[in-house]
Amino acid sequence: MRHARRRVVRRVTRLAAVGGLLLGGAMVAQAAMASEAPAAPATTFSAAGTAGTKGAALAERLGTARSAGNWVDAQGRPVVAVTDERAAAEVRAAGARAKVVGHSMNELKSATAALRSAPRVPGTAWAVDYRTNRIVVSGDRTVSSGDWTKMTHVASRIGDFVTMQRTGGRFTTRLNGAQPILSTGGRCSAGFNVTDGQRDFILTAGHCGPTGSIWFADGQGTRQLGATVNSSFPGGDFSLVQYDTDKAGQGADVVAVGGGKGVRITGAGDAAVGQRVFRSGSTSGLHDGQVTALNATVNYPEGTVTGLIETDVCAEPGDSGGPMFSEGVALGVTSGGNGDCTTGGTTFFQPVTKALTALNVKLITATPPPGAQSAAPTPATETGQTGMTPSAARPGSSAPVTGVDGQTLLARLTDTRNVGPGLLVIAGSVIALVATRYIRAEQDRKAYQRYYSATWG
Repeated sequence: MRHARRRVVRRVTRLAAVGGLLLGGAMVAQAAMASEAPAAPATTFSAAGTAGTKGAALAERLGTARSAGNWVDAQGRPVVAVTDERAAAEVRAAGARAKVVGHSMNELKSATAALRSAPRVPGTAWAVDYRTNRIVVSGDRTVSSGDWTKMTHVASRIGDFVTMQRTGGRFTTRLNGAQPILSTGGRCSAGFNVTDGQRDFILTAGHCGPTGSIWFADGQGTRQLGATVNSSFPGGDFSLVQYDTDKAGQGADVVAVGGGKGVRITGAGDAAVGQRVFRSGSTSGLHDGQVTALNATVNYPEGTVTGLIETDVCAEPGDSGGPMFSEGVALGVTSGGNGDCTTGGTTFFQPVTKALTALNVKLITATPPPGAQSAAPTPATETGQTGMTPSAARPGSSAPVTGVDGQTLLARLTDTRNVGPGLLVIAGSVIALVATRYIRAEQDRKAYQRYYSATWG
């Protein structure tokens, strides 16, 4: 009976140890996979940039009377909205998808002009949704029922392709603060480093401060960065902060993305609807999402800004001016929006290309990969990204995010912060197996010893 109990205990112990090994292995695998950067969707920036450029060229060739915008679908293919089958045939012959819609770009532009000419209502915004051939007018919680009714009447007079929708939160600029810059007006985020060929500047949001604003790199006001020398807000939302030293210094082509990482910027480009983008800010860090509309108009409490990029990327107060980019291409600086990074929301960005043209400056960039165009570099691989420490990146540095982490699976497996619990379970299970084996061997040895001692007399 005693031997039977021992056998049961040994079997249970071995089973528990084996189960521990399996559980520990699963925990390690799960931790390693969870620590990987999420896989990018099929549409990389290079695919979206190339497809967007092709779609835009086709729409321009057709003209605003026969087309109604373009976008990139989930597979990275260019799609052009057209008003007739003949135009659709031209688009297909050029290797793109065509979608026949009821309203031309001329009609959509006329509708947005009518909305702009109506009495201004703070807390409202509108943008053209190319994919549905509609104009979506949004109103935040600050818009009174009376003002919303007036806006609804304006929309109904334009046509049924103007859709009204209420949204949560408030449409506000994100003043307050990749790296923080501070002034008496509040905290913002540096966008990109730019130059006029003689002096270097930080490109950030215009609402962060008017011309003459003094900026510091610390809250105590002991490390002065520079002063705002050119600003546009409202209307546009961009400004230039001139470095006190006139030079951005080391890491000027890098954008900090948190976690001790940075991404190099290789050029500037225009965003495409449907494109995956990343945003970095000094409050909420790094987040990604998709471009949902272009040429958006937002009626902030401080004034109206037009020509913005609309996205579903989240942002919070203090992220203003921070960089938006994809695959090393600078696309925009954070303007404002609603919601936060807990519940989500809409964020609008000032297009970088428009700001650079208006300010007569150019980005400080890294050398793009061989054979790549500055506006659409080849997709960066995990090992091809160049990371920098935050100390090496000056305010304003920026770059693409895919594969910034750069860790191999082996590195993740040996990182005890990721897989420590699983490794402990495995170690405990191995010890249990070894102990069980030793105990069994020792018991057998003693049993033999007792047996032979008895028989040998």
